[in-house]
Amino acid sequence: MQLGGMALRDGVLLQSETNWAAAVREGDGGVKVVSGAKMRLPGREAMRHVPVLRGIVRLGESMAVLPAVRRRTGGPVLPQEDPRLLAATAASAAATVALRSSRRGSPVLRELAVAGMSLAPVLFALRDSRLSRYHGAEHKSVAAYESGGDAAEAHKEHARCGSNLVLPMLVTGFATNLVLHAAGKERKPVATFVAGLVSIGTAMEMFSWMSRHQDHPLAKTLGRPGIEMQRLFTTSEPTSDQLDVADLALQELLRLEGETAPAA
Repeated sequence: MQLGGMALRDGVLLQSETNWAAAVREGDGGVKVVSGAKMRLPGREAMRHVPVLRGIVRLGESMAVLPAVRRRTGGPVLPQEDPRLLAATAASAAATVALRSSRRGSPVLRELAVAGMSLAPVLFALRDSRLSRYHGAEHKSVAAYESGGDAAEAHKEHARCGSNLVLPMLVTGFATNLVLHAAGKERKPVATFVAGLVSIGTAMEMFSWMSRHQDHPLAKTLGRPGIEMQRLFTTSEPTSDQLDVADLALQELLRLEGETAPAA
């Protein structure tokens, strides 16, 4: 079984193809564990065999879990609700809009500037934060499940982390934005929306291929920026208490899947 997940403000969310489980450290020191089945998008069985569309479906079903996590935990647990990250995201969005609205310079240089400004504030906001430590705990718990080893000894970087989707997203976004510019459609909402979906779906195809061929030189090249982002910014070494929270999320997800955790 392949697992994925994300860090929460004070916890960890893990997902399989069919279920999700989250564990969150509460103010009194206790840990709240919640879980459920993932929502299935209509027509997913047909779309899962169509390149590009299947990536959008997979990503959409993963994101659709978040409202249920927020509702069942009963508090502001999502990473997007962290004030520091929220401010950085707003700064990135404002800078991106300003750059895209500008007509100065070449389209290529403008897109490169957009790529940099969309990432830099968020990366520095995450560096050595509580969220980055729970991100490290999430990776270590998944790695321990996959290897049967000890989570404390596992690497905090992981090849299937969403950080490794960054370079594919930059490549596909860069390409589709240049196509929109060349066609004079960069200010057309429908064309921009369709181009965005194609960009995301294509990036997901690249990411999926990278996950299946981790030893391939091209996969290593495409994944290297993501690994470095994890190493420098988005993951930190978790405390034992944070690892315990991630383990509770893992145990709950495995319970739903009818599995038991491997012995360390």
